Amino acid sequence: MIFNPITIDTWSRKPYFEHYLNNIICTYSMTANIDITCLLPELKKKTIKLYPTLIHMISTVVNRHVEFRTCFDGEGQLGYWDCMSPSFTIFHDDDQTFSSIWTVFSEEFNDFYNRYLDDMKRYGSVKQFAAKANEPPNTFPISSIPWVSFTGFNLNVYNEGTYLLPIFTMGKYTQQDEKILLPLSGQFHHAVCDGYHAGLLFNELQLHANTCREWLLTEHNI
Repeated sequence: MIFNPITIDTWSRKPYFEHYLNNIICTYSMTANIDITCLLPELKKKTIKLYPTLIHMISTVVNRHVEFRTCFDGEGQLGYWDCMSPSFTIFHDDDQTFSSIWTVFSEEFNDFYNRYLDDMKRYGSVKQFAAKANEPPNTFPISSIPWVSFTGFNLNVYNEGTYLLPIFTMGKYTQQDEKILLPLSGQFHHAVCDGYHAGLLFNELQLHANTCREWLLTEHNI
């Protein structure tokens, strides 16, 4: 993983960054339905789990746009990671608690899916907030609320407004007419990401879902 520093004075986004970080600290959330009508039957046919598939889809789009990889490093330097991996929550049915696990990202779905299965085998039953230790700094959070199909979701982060990475929350999918729709909410920081970029993300996710037969061709390990 490589962190690429940004020189703010020569950065084209400087006035927007400074305005939304210093003058009016501004984050925003956007919720949209992802049409998984094509995706879901393909996964069932191949016995592939939905949650890691969605995690991979989100991670793939995040890694295609520098706006979603821009943040402060541990020393307070502004920059962007060359690649980011997802940190995601898992639910424990027996005591209704959750834990966080991270899996190293690979753009090739088969590689990532097998890493996910291995991480779940190793850490899925660990009852700790951080079930898998040594989470690297180049991760971003994803969680799921699979019990409700929400139409909006707002996550409030109370700090000095310096957390710049996106945060994603997915909900329960439902059938509406002939479509299967899954709500996905993204929390973004306006200092590094505008509505245009959020729109790109949701549109690319939908395209990724529509073309699932192209990237679900390979076999995976059980």
